[in-house]
Amino acid sequence: MGVKNKIKELRKQHHITQVEMAKAMQVTRQTIVAIENHHYNPSLELSLKIAKYFGVKVEEIFTLE
Repeated sequence: MGVKNKIKELRKQHHITQVEMAKAMQVTRQTIVAIENHHYNPSLELSLKIAKYFGVKVEEIFTLE
């Protein structure tokens, strides 16, 4: 069981680059890559920032599978 996310899909739908998102989240592009590729689960704070950035609920981005 692990945490899956839809960040890559959301980012592409909104035509946002990894660099743009990283800058807005105040993290490195490598962090965004790791999260999108399911190699790293973001902190609660970063998860909330990401949800707010896309204007959706955290549950719409992250799921437990």
